[in-house]
Amino acid sequence: MSAEKQLYTVSVYTENNIGLLNRISAIFQRRHINIESLNTSPSEIESVSRFTIVINMTEDNIKKIIGQIEKQVEVIKAYYHTEDEIIYQESCIFKMRSALLFDERQIQNIIKESNARIVTVNREFFVIEKSGRKEEIELLHRELSAFGIMQFTRSGRIAVSKEEMKISTMLEAFQH
Repeated sequence: MSAEKQLYTVSVYTENNIGLLNRISAIFQRRHINIESLNTSPSEIESVSRFTIVINMTEDNIKKIIGQIEKQVEVIKAYYHTEDEIIYQESCIFKMRSALLFDERQIQNIIKESNARIVTVNREFFVIEKSGRKEEIELLHRELSAFGIMQFTRSGRIAVSKEEMKISTMLEAFQH
């Protein structure tokens, strides 16, 4: 087992209960572990939610954390994966001054080269959306920062595992 810290993506399948997010985040807080990214969404099974949490820690510690998470009554199953075991994306949006779109030819090239898209344009501002890997989003942020970003926001990671997680049969049983 590795004692080196690395990024792990944790997938937690849960019943959708109020207060569960607080209890799950408290597990990390008690151990002074910073959550890099957190996303909650419906899962592939109706009435089951999925938390996707990104953390930087050792494999020994992630196994302990998974054990603590699975002790929560509403948690059906929790998994952890390394970066090369998943396919993931993040999304972000940038709000920029509209004048830049027309005055700075380079802005249009940056948007095109980064495979970002313009979501809306009005007199005061325009909004760019980009989905991709963390590095792609960080690169676009650096390039646009030179021109002045009015607002920026980024989603938590969304991910699927490359290997089957064997959760489908568990969830089918849960549904009935």
